[in-house]
Amino acid sequence: MILRGQIVDILNKRIYKGEITIKDGKIASIIEKEHNVNTFILPGFVDAHIHIESSMLVPSEFARLAVTHGTVATVSDPHEIANVLGVKGVEFMINNGKQTPFKFNFGAPSCVPATSFESAGAIINSDDIKSLMANPNIKYLAEMMNYPGVLFDDDEVMKKIAWAKHNNKPVDGHAPGLRSDDISKYIAAGISTDHECFTYDEALEKLQKGMKVLIREGSAAKNFEALIDLLPEHFENIMFCSDDKHPDDLIIDHINRLCARAVAKQIDVFKVLQAACINPVKHYNLDVGLLNIGDAADCIVVEDLKAFKTLQTYINGELVYDKGISKIESIPFEILNNFNCDKKEISDFKFESNSKQIRVIEALEGQLVTNEVIADSLLKNGNLVSNIEKDILKMTVVNRYQNQQPAIAFIKNFGLKEGAIASSVGHDSHNIIAVGVSDEAICKAVNLIIENKGGICAVSNSEQKIVSLPVAGIMSDKDGKTIGLQYAELDKMAKQLGSSLHAPYMTLSFMALLVIPSLKLSDKGLFNGSTFKFTPLEVN
Repeated sequence: MILRGQIVDILNKRIYKGEITIKDGKIASIIEKEHNVNTFILPGFVDAHIHIESSMLVPSEFARLAVTHGTVATVSDPHEIANVLGVKGVEFMINNGKQTPFKFNFGAPSCVPATSFESAGAIINSDDIKSLMANPNIKYLAEMMNYPGVLFDDDEVMKKIAWAKHNNKPVDGHAPGLRSDDISKYIAAGISTDHECFTYDEALEKLQKGMKVLIREGSAAKNFEALIDLLPEHFENIMFCSDDKHPDDLIIDHINRLCARAVAKQIDVFKVLQAACINPVKHYNLDVGLLNIGDAADCIVVEDLKAFKTLQTYINGELVYDKGISKIESIPFEILNNFNCDKKEISDFKFESNSKQIRVIEALEGQLVTNEVIADSLLKNGNLVSNIEKDILKMTVVNRYQNQQPAIAFIKNFGLKEGAIASSVGHDSHNIIAVGVSDEAICKAVNLIIENKGGICAVSNSEQKIVSLPVAGIMSDKDGKTIGLQYAELDKMAKQLGSSLHAPYMTLSFMALLVIPSLKLSDKGLFNGSTFKFTPLEVN
């Protein structure tokens, strides 16, 4: 097979007309040759850090959508399913991904459970990491979220890192806001990347100290604008990632969109493409071709180097996307889950109090961090209730692995005026998380999730909608287009109920994420991540 076009040689910063001959899945030759084909041929895009589970799609269905945007590979942390199903969940992701030509590169989840302050469905200890690291299908130790464990030389944490080093595999980081001597010690432990930088100065310090920085632009956390100005000078040590990408967004774009936005800022296209195509392959030692003779023929044909609209995608020389048609097929798979709680009563969500003030989580648009605000209580028959007028709504986390009393807190900036929304996608343990205008609405939404053994839903006074997620309670058994459209409809309903957030469900899912240092709610209570302790809801 021969491809003709304008060949983009990223490392040599050169574009020339030529022909690429592909034989047995590899690039047999590349020659300069005049022709009248004006499209561009370049290496495929790589998402340098993503949780496939957050697309609500199994890997094979994720691949069907990703190739339409020129993505040929991902560096994927199966942390989410691991918190539900343990090593069995990791094996499910690897085996399902192998059924497609797409190049998934899975890591060994380093923090299952993510903290000791919440209830997950499984444990992955250092002995499990030892076995996973010896598996050639495992490419790296996934994000070390337990940075306090690194700073205080926790024995289990250091054993996990040691097994990665023993197998010569990189260690990914997760250290939002960590600076000065603390980040120096974190890096010295052998941790080489961070995708959690949310300020320019933080990212610059980490780059100067030898870390690779991943510019993240996902469905909830969006750090592109804050960090992109670092790319021109530090392009050799920067990569692009999504972290979490919801299905409706994945239908529209992927890493190609970040390239387009960077080029629109007049950043050198070769530097942009090095971050998007080259750096992840080099850093993680991926078996992904880079448009060299002898490489696997992993390449894409794009319309131009401005919008990066993908016309064709090739993986190992196989045409997997062609002008609007994904050629990756759906495959059958076994549905695994871990969901063991009974339906709740309205009374389970009451919080009796006579306190005049309460602590409130303030959700921030486009951020995983939160603020804490102190607000006046609204009491009804001795029960703390949502204050719709002031946008201070009751929130709950319900343990889905065993029957326990729901944890209660209050949150600001969701904006709901009616009903409730709920989800069993609740990072990191994936318990049920819900927010609503009344105890009745919250109970209705939570029970809808329990009845379906996983999903995301919205309930109003007159209707209810749910996207069922039977695979571990976090992924669908349907194709990407179907689930993407269903999710878009649910997102629309949440906004009709009053939510002003760009991605209300993604934001909701992170309000139990204790490894981001700010006020969050686990199934065990309100947690202050800056001091690593539980915090009373009532102020006085």
